[in-house]
Amino acid sequence: MKAFGFLSFGHYGAPASGYTARDMLTQAIDLSVAADEIGVNGAYFRVHHFARQAASPFPLLSAIAARTQRIEVGTGVIDLRYENPLYFAEEAAALDLIANNRIALGVSRGSPEPAQRGWEAFGYTGSEDPRGADIARANFDRILEAISGRPIAPADPAQYGPGQKLPLEPHSPGLQERLWWGAGSRDTAVWAAQKGVNLMSSTLLTEATGQSFGDLQAEQIDLYRQEWASAGHAHTPRVSVSRSVFPVVTAEDQQFYQLRQGQGSDQVGIIDGFRSTFGRTYVGEPDELIEDLRNDAAVMSADTLMLTIPSQLGVAFCVHILESFAKHVAPALGWKPNWEGKVEGNAI
Repeated sequence: MKAFGFLSFGHYGAPASGYTARDMLTQAIDLSVAADEIGVNGAYFRVHHFARQAASPFPLLSAIAARTQRIEVGTGVIDLRYENPLYFAEEAAALDLIANNRIALGVSRGSPEPAQRGWEAFGYTGSEDPRGADIARANFDRILEAISGRPIAPADPAQYGPGQKLPLEPHSPGLQERLWWGAGSRDTAVWAAQKGVNLMSSTLLTEATGQSFGDLQAEQIDLYRQEWASAGHAHTPRVSVSRSVFPVVTAEDQQFYQLRQGQGSDQVGIIDGFRSTFGRTYVGEPDELIEDLRNDAAVMSADTLMLTIPSQLGVAFCVHILESFAKHVAPALGWKPNWEGKVEGNAI
């Protein structure tokens, strides 16, 4: 592990809670600014539709990029079933330019949404897959083509002459190296390596082999890197995993986190029709967490760890979690703060 960031689910609660979408968005910006100053390497946000959670991430990420200096801004993940690929490519390029290449856009087919085939309400029809994976992967291919800078659209012959094509604008060179595929299985991780994009290993895996979540995820990462090497891509990829980690450094922490002590083991359940493995929650004093995380094969194999945060508890509480991890746990795992430069992937 070289870097860590926070992963926010962007919840803003039930209508009766009084917690609004404006609160969620402004607090996300404030938290990212504070995290940038601490040395945290990334600010990442989940994207969901038809729910009181974060959606349409580009305005939020652009606001954060404009207010910060070093922190990477990104998603985990954008559901490509709901995206116009060319408009996505334009927005991603603009964000990358605003952020001076400090982005990590995680994309994938996405997880189950509240709306049944909700992407069709957005106008994206024709999927023959009940989960819409065919739309997501076709959109991703179109995105990769669009961000390449190559001409893709026929030009008006009255303006450019016959047979000319136009590239998409704006163009941000090297943008593909800052795209990540959110993979929930070993096969999908291998596919991401073939596509030449970074690996964002999911918060769950749609596999249950009896192995621990960390070991199963580490195997996924190994297969990804093997395929990457076989494909002969020119650059070194990035790999991230996410965990819930709560350092106990004060008496208040001890009292609060007692509520989470029962979540200290992996869980197996059914999601989207697949028997899946979910990672455990880590709660403990720093020395205990350091030992546990060193024994988590996936955490130590990845270059970046995303800490899931309880965003509804406010900015101050989440800053405390990040500060505690940065001061008392992360240095022992190999962490380098953001002022030491951009994160590089582990050599293959």
